[in-house]
Amino acid sequence: MEQIYQYAWIIPFLPLSVPILIGVGLLLFPSATKSLRRMWALQSVLVLSIVLIFSINFSIPQLNSCATYQYVWAWIINTDFSLEFGYLIDPLTSIMLILITTVGILVLIYSDNYMFHDRGYVRFFAYMSFFSTSMLGLVTSSNLIQIYIFWELVGMCSYLLIGFWFTRPLAANACQKAFVTNRVGDFGLLLGILGFYWLTGSFEFRDVFQIFNNLISNNELPFFFVTLCAVLLFSGAVSKSAQFPLHVWLPDAMEGPTPISALIHAATMVAAGIFLVARLLPIFIIIPHIMNLISLIGIITLFFGATLALAQKDIKRGLAYSTMSQLGYMMLALGMGSSRSALFHLITHAYSKALLFLGSGSVIHSMQTIVGYSPNKSQNMVFMGGLRKHVPITKSSFLLGTLSLCGIPPLACFWSKDEILNDSWVYSPIFAIIAWSTAGLTAFYMFRIYFLTFEGHLNAHFQNFSGKKKTSLYSISLWGKDSFKVTNKNVHLLTLLMKTKSAYFFSTKIVRIDENAKNISQPFLTISRFGNKKTFSYPYESDNTLLFPLLILVLFSFFVGFIGIPFQGVDLDILSKWLTPSINLLHQNSNNLTDWSEFAKEAVFSVSLAYLGIILAFFLYKPPYSSFKNFDLINSLIKTNLKIIFSDKIKNGIYAWSYNRGYLDAFYATSLTGTIRRVSEFTYFFDRQVVDGITNGVGLLSFFVGETMKSIGGGRISSYLFLYFSYVSILLLIYYLLSRIII
Repeated sequence: MEQIYQYAWIIPFLPLSVPILIGVGLLLFPSATKSLRRMWALQSVLVLSIVLIFSINFSIPQLNSCATYQYVWAWIINTDFSLEFGYLIDPLTSIMLILITTVGILVLIYSDNYMFHDRGYVRFFAYMSFFSTSMLGLVTSSNLIQIYIFWELVGMCSYLLIGFWFTRPLAANACQKAFVTNRVGDFGLLLGILGFYWLTGSFEFRDVFQIFNNLISNNELPFFFVTLCAVLLFSGAVSKSAQFPLHVWLPDAMEGPTPISALIHAATMVAAGIFLVARLLPIFIIIPHIMNLISLIGIITLFFGATLALAQKDIKRGLAYSTMSQLGYMMLALGMGSSRSALFHLITHAYSKALLFLGSGSVIHSMQTIVGYSPNKSQNMVFMGGLRKHVPITKSSFLLGTLSLCGIPPLACFWSKDEILNDSWVYSPIFAIIAWSTAGLTAFYMFRIYFLTFEGHLNAHFQNFSGKKKTSLYSISLWGKDSFKVTNKNVHLLTLLMKTKSAYFFSTKIVRIDENAKNISQPFLTISRFGNKKTFSYPYESDNTLLFPLLILVLFSFFVGFIGIPFQGVDLDILSKWLTPSINLLHQNSNNLTDWSEFAKEAVFSVSLAYLGIILAFFLYKPPYSSFKNFDLINSLIKTNLKIIFSDKIKNGIYAWSYNRGYLDAFYATSLTGTIRRVSEFTYFFDRQVVDGITNGVGLLSFFVGETMKSIGGGRISSYLFLYFSYVSILLLIYYLLSRIII
């Protein structure tokens, strides 16, 4: 069986062949390389498919024996220092390999059509393949230094892909913001790695775990220093997985192409932080304060992300904050010691969120076919509504992904999220209340996105999509207010709304919410004048190459959750071992239920909260043309009760809080960016005026002294000797007087 693992070294290097060949081709045969575009997409999919076959073959033996295989070879050898390179194949690695390759293959197929007309098509696939290499190398790393090298390569690929359209100022700012924010956590990670090497004398995971455990058992380590090193290690995961307070880069990263959002910021790169904590959990679990910190960061992140998603108008940013919230659930589970639940949710969320992001890309692709729709408008849900009849496959797949993320049985995320929620009651009732309430918020904001995008009136200002009747524009209010008719008086509000840009690099700007602007919606139907004729453009369903990955991800969202279903009478030890996040050094806290009645009782509450959020979103955002009996009566009743509970001031405060990202960007702009600017300006002033001033002053003084001495000199040696002896006599006299005074 070990003969299978001997070929594991090839996993990271197979995708590397694509960017190498593209680079050589662009140097030697640039025209042919750019013209044979689809060849590179085919090669990218092919090599990643080969990696998937290897990954499946590596995983099959572990289902029976939970085997671990590690191979290392010397890289740097010295008398006092030895650094090795190698690969580690264990259950955690197998999970990540299958996850990266399956989602990666589907995203590459999707990207072939989505990016086909882009001038950077070849460059895009070079970046994507290099990212796959970096991520595969990261999850197969056998030591801390190796994982840090690939960690930085993943960050570099993220920088390149977020800023893929670097000519756009928003994309350029977004990639810089991601780079700067991640450098904070990565620097802490490097310091933590060096700290643990100083404590244990090794970088290898197995050696570090064993030596550290022995030193802790014998009380041979300083508590403060150990805790500090563990916090520094955890800071790397905080930045990469967009945990509070280093999450600010994630929503702006949506400026990259949609396939990037699906691959990097839903399934793989942001999961690297979860992977790192899971890999290092044998260290963290020995230090109780670190486990408490991990769970605290997780609970803050999941609630913070859910509240910030409530009022987002950009469909991808809404999904980004949803990703942030779900990553908080995973981090909470790791902090509670429920690593099985965390990794289970990592798997189910990855497929469901990839489905949602690719579905949003299909919507954006359809929106961009409308005459006059800019990229900003094609992602803004304020300008959406009524897509359900025009993109039925996209709508159905997006709905299934939404239901899964909301935790509706029997879809995938229900099984994993329910485990985390149940474990939270045992850990902390306060954390449990926050986690369960956030589950209701998740259902609310996800169905808000769905209703604003796919539901609503099909009629426009002049005629509906079917062209049968003329009605006024209906607005889906972001807070469920009455319909708003667009008139000449308020058309300028639409113009202002279209020009709104929310991606900025730590801008101090706080957006003031206009009551009328919040309620304005734009129909899909756009009227453009060509001469004296009016041309109408309609959205239509995406091509088959865009829809195929959606359908495959729908199957994953349906069935991947069954790997963790607690069937009665089935031994789940194999599954628990396969989801072990370490190399057999950590005892798992796994709450595997076998009694269906007990499981159903615990699941009823979470499902009820999800349905409550869906119902509220339905009555607040679904327009009043529904055939639901007594819809208007119930709708007005709910709105009346909400107005009693939430006054306009509170409601507008929540909206402003969410839309302005919790004011955290403005806080960073004032406290960090502003401080750095002021320090830089003072340093610049000190350097130019003080340091350079002294240097220039000495030069000017020498110049003036020289000019003065030049005018005194007459060219006679006798005069020079007289002046010389005069100076010497004066100096000797001064010395004599001073010596007499001192004595």
